[in-house]
Amino acid sequence: MESTDPQPQGCTNFKLRQLLRSVSRLYDAEIAQAGLKGTQYSLLSHVLALGPIAPSALADRMGMDASTLTRNLRPLIDKGWVLQGPGADARSRLVTITPAGTAKQAEARQHWKRAQQQLTDRLGAAQVLQLHQLMELAQQRLQDLPVAEAADD
Repeated sequence: MESTDPQPQGCTNFKLRQLLRSVSRLYDAEIAQAGLKGTQYSLLSHVLALGPIAPSALADRMGMDASTLTRNLRPLIDKGWVLQGPGADARSRLVTITPAGTAKQAEARQHWKRAQQQLTDRLGAAQVLQLHQLMELAQQRLQDLPVAEAADD
């Protein structure tokens, strides 16, 4: 006997990527008004909340690899919004936000709030709450999946 329960249709990965692109367009358009990319705003916000912090700990907290973090920090360092300096010993480094970085994050936060409100207005607060709950549950269940090793070519 076949199940009468509805079954997912289509590729979940593709659908999530489509949704992410749509949401990113909304946030990126707002945050760009502060002269930042969404990733830069996120980095400034994390360094503000967590710093001073070791780059490896920051990468872990943001769910990215060290090389991606280094690449994304470079423009923030170049603009004087973030500093990367010595840590507790000669081998360690710490990332800190500068006063200019704190001001830039505060400016961008107003645009982020507008994007957040636009998304809530379009989807409805109850649906955004459900989306958050579903994403958190999915992340908890998927976060311990092994990372695929890069194939040697």
